[in-house]
Amino acid sequence: MASTIPGADEFTSRPLPRAELLAQISPALPLHEIDDEQAEQVDALTYEVVRHRLWAITQEMGETLRRMSGSHVVTESNDFNFSICDELGEQVQVGTYNIGLIGSMDLAITWTLRHRSDNPGIEEGDMFLCNDPWIGGGLHQNDAAILAPIFHEGRLFGWTTAIAHQVDLGGPRPGSFSPSAQDVFGEALPTPPIKVVRGGVLQRDVADAWVRRSRLPHMVGLDLRAKIAANKGAAEQILRLIAKYGVDTVKAVMRRMMDDAERRLRAKLAALPEGTWTAVGYQEQSQTGDRGLHAIKVAMTKERDRLVFDFRGTAEQTGIINCPYPGLRAGIVFTMLPLLAGDIPWAAGGLMRCFEIITDEGTITNASFPAAVGKGPFGPAWGAGNLVAEVLAKMLDAEPAHRTDVQSICNGTTDLCVVSGVDVRGGGSKGFVTPVFDVMAGGYGAQVHHDGVDTGGRLIIPSARAPDVEMTEYLYPLVALWRREQTDSGGPGRQRGGMSGSVCYVQHPDQHGTMSLVVSGTGKVANQNVGLTGGYPGNSQLDLVVRGVDVPRLAGATAVPAALDELGGEIEVLPCEGESILGPGDALFLHWQAGGGYGDPLLRPAESVRDDVLQVRVSAAAARDVYGVVLLENGEVDETATDQTREKIRRRRAVESGLPDAWLAPIVEPDLVGSRRLDDNLAVLDTPAGRTVTCTHCGTEIGRLDGGDLVAALARRDAPPTDAGPHIWRDPSVYVDAEVVFRQLFCPGCLTAVYSRVTPVDHPLPDDDYRSWA
Repeated sequence: MASTIPGADEFTSRPLPRAELLAQISPALPLHEIDDEQAEQVDALTYEVVRHRLWAITQEMGETLRRMSGSHVVTESNDFNFSICDELGEQVQVGTYNIGLIGSMDLAITWTLRHRSDNPGIEEGDMFLCNDPWIGGGLHQNDAAILAPIFHEGRLFGWTTAIAHQVDLGGPRPGSFSPSAQDVFGEALPTPPIKVVRGGVLQRDVADAWVRRSRLPHMVGLDLRAKIAANKGAAEQILRLIAKYGVDTVKAVMRRMMDDAERRLRAKLAALPEGTWTAVGYQEQSQTGDRGLHAIKVAMTKERDRLVFDFRGTAEQTGIINCPYPGLRAGIVFTMLPLLAGDIPWAAGGLMRCFEIITDEGTITNASFPAAVGKGPFGPAWGAGNLVAEVLAKMLDAEPAHRTDVQSICNGTTDLCVVSGVDVRGGGSKGFVTPVFDVMAGGYGAQVHHDGVDTGGRLIIPSARAPDVEMTEYLYPLVALWRREQTDSGGPGRQRGGMSGSVCYVQHPDQHGTMSLVVSGTGKVANQNVGLTGGYPGNSQLDLVVRGVDVPRLAGATAVPAALDELGGEIEVLPCEGESILGPGDALFLHWQAGGGYGDPLLRPAESVRDDVLQVRVSAAAARDVYGVVLLENGEVDETATDQTREKIRRRRAVESGLPDAWLAPIVEPDLVGSRRLDDNLAVLDTPAGRTVTCTHCGTEIGRLDGGDLVAALARRDAPPTDAGPHIWRDPSVYVDAEVVFRQLFCPGCLTAVYSRVTPVDHPLPDDDYRSWA
């Protein structure tokens, strides 16, 4: 779908071949370039010394930004990042903070070279400010980047970039997020690259125009200067590095860093199986008042040493759940780097050469201007990243040498809740706006041989932190009743998903009046934190306001409430996309998402389940009902009752799958010599009948891989969502109109779960994943 705004297509950015980009740069801008032969001539010692120095410079950029920033986002939660790039914007080194923020930084530089090199020109000492999601550099308007060219002896040598989330950049709602926006004109204003520093001097008119849009001008102004300082310091150090080793040598190291990263990733891909893997996920409630589910679809094809991500068939752009092309690309990058390139230096320019994107225009993952895109990073971009993580895991699971890299989906997305109001503590009157950043402590997905990390953070922000509660209470008129890990939140499985947590805030006793709440959270119905190979999803996201709490908020309190039912009052369930208020007698409760499980929970060793119960990670009821493990009063496993309970669960699966007379094959390791795994549960054997898929737990032959009937041969049941565990929200109809079920596919012999997902009833079966192996 083309933009309905004349001229808007000029403000879009796509990757360009090097020669095509060079042809669009003004000849008035001299570039420092080297040829491929020069890049290979650097000796190994010099290469390692310069490479590590460039890494150290990026880390120092982060320290500069964090020390100068006054933003809670930066100082407490590390929601920022930075990079060093070559003369055309290819990223040589990126930081380990929010990877999504550098997933399209090269596109922003590419656009700047094409559209600013002639007028107003790119010169020594300049810096450009950008927060346009269609151009790149960030995923929505609140992501503001500073792009800084580095010149050496009059030629453009490279770029540094610094980017951070800004808490407020205007728009109709505090925090610049508007759940009811009809288009981008109902959100914060996007700004294409504009020269904010000229010849080393901050342009006061541009800086004033920038901060004037914000409800927090001093904080936005300080962050602007912090990013400028980070870039300036990095440029000075890079020029000192050039003075020591020579300009061609440093550029050769930069080129070789990207080439080496590309070679290593291509070598890893070449060793992985060929095939196509698919996944479908959902965004809930496109805006306030909507009750729909909107699909994102991906088919990943691995061809020799490259990946192709095909997102055709994704829902058309609608409401606020949209991201432009740079956001989709960032979603792929922030998933690939930790999952596929965890053992490769993050020279992102080289790594991004290894994949291709196919996508329709005008969809929620490739939105055309003027779509509302405020939810881009934690909506469709993150949703697309989850699906990329899922298909990558399916590919890796089929290759024994890489099964240790397999990971179920982590915490799915963020749980956005922006609290705003006027802080009147101590007789003052100061406006404040803050997202609740405790939700950074998400659970990691389970792996083949390990449980997920409990409240470990964010896959896309390796250095993410949940803020110090006392700092939150100091900065804002809030008091935390609790912040804790939440029992039963981690996705059940042979390996358990990492737990998530919850937080409960009330107003400070000296605060008066009401606070405004803006909420947005995907994963309240169709879980984004899915499990793999029969593993169950992690918990549903849940946001509540408890009206009229009975527990004293601070003064006179003798105990910390242990649960919501101890607060008293009436519960208001907050929507996926909407607004509310927090009054003096109310409590705000947020329960964010955990990691998905791996493998059937009935295969988890009973002793591991017992340990989970003793450590309050799993309740005794969930141990019995989900894992089939019964504990004695002394906490030890009742082995006889456990065997009986697990058999009872399997027989229930058989009955509800239409196999009431099924004979349950024993869980024993069958002879699978010469087989090839598809995943934890299924393997392929060459038999007289053809390539036959066999259960790895009981040896039952399920069907031919190339016969097109494999999924049809699996036992199937659609159960109520609560069968996925006590952590799943009991009533999807609160949020959406679609019928939602807990769908499972089982081996017809032993009734081991090979697929488990909370999903709308019309969700496609995973036929293509197995058909691709034929």
